Amino acid sequence: MVWKLDLSRAFLAGAHRAGERSQGARVKFVSLRESIDSTTPGGKLVFHVFGTVAEFKRDLILGRTMAGPGAARTRGRKGGRKPVMDDRKVASPSKLMRDRETSIAEVCEAVGVSRATLYRYLGPNGTTRKRKE
Repeated sequence: MVWKLDLSRAFLAGAHRAGERSQGARVKFVSLRESIDSTTPGGKLVFHVFGTVAEFKRDLILGRTMAGPGAARTRGRKGGRKPVMDDRKVASPSKLMRDRETSIAEVCEAVGVSRATLYRYLGPNGTTRKRKE
C-alpha cells in the first residue's frame, strides 16, 4: 500500500515487473491517492498501462543514450580525456631515462607527470610505447 503513486519511470517499471512476477502470489498493490487497487480488474489495467508506458519511455531514453556517442563519433568527436603528453613532451623524459643518471622520480618531477603516466607513454628503458588512438 502506498499513499501516492510515484510516476517516475524507474519506480513504475520496477513495480510493473514485480507485479508480473507476483501474479500467482496474490500480492496486493493499492495507491490511496490515485485510487488504484491491483485486486480489481480496473486497477490491474491502470497499473499495467502505467508500467508499460514507463518501460516504453525507459527504452526510448536508452535508445537515445546509446545513439549519442555514435552520432558524436560521426561528427568527429572522440570523447574521453585529452592526452597528457604529446610526442614533443615524451622526447625529453625518454632521453633522461636512457641516460640512467636521473632517477624516475626526478624525471617525473621534471616533466610534471606521475610515475604511472610516465610509464604509460614510455617503457622502463625509455622507449616510446604504442598508444591507442
